[in-house]
Amino acid sequence: MTTEPEPMTAHNPENLRALHDRWSRMWRGDLRQAEDILAPGFLVHQARPDGSDSEAVTGPARLVPEIEQTMAAFGDITITVDLGPIVDGDLIAARWTMRATYTGGIPQATAPVGTKISFSGHDILRVADGRFVEYWTCTDILDGLAQLGAVSGPNGPAQN
Repeated sequence: MTTEPEPMTAHNPENLRALHDRWSRMWRGDLRQAEDILAPGFLVHQARPDGSDSEAVTGPARLVPEIEQTMAAFGDITITVDLGPIVDGDLIAARWTMRATYTGGIPQATAPVGTKISFSGHDILRVADGRFVEYWTCTDILDGLAQLGAVSGPNGPAQN
């Protein structure tokens, strides 16, 4: 008896880890990944520092501008996956840390250009038909903003 290979859309751990690797490349600036790995109805569940509705826009149009804004405000970006990806059914979870150099442009930031920052977060992603369809993220962006002097926090404002 022969068996057919599992289709790429199957929720096996190897396929989902490979999909998460493409997700990580996208967050490191390879935005060509977006159309292939994000479903048109891709939904982001996220508490936004500005109070905006993270679910108002869907699909790649929701996430690509956020990645572009990150790339515009920071250089020398490294994002490491500290834990995971952990796969359970159609879900992928990972803990990550972003380290970068501030290049300017964040309102209320008092830190000088060139300030090094580091903050962490964790993501849960749901997959259907080989693409990400939902994204829950908890990012310690307030820690990053405090390091830039844009808000008060346990690690900020940043010092020269």
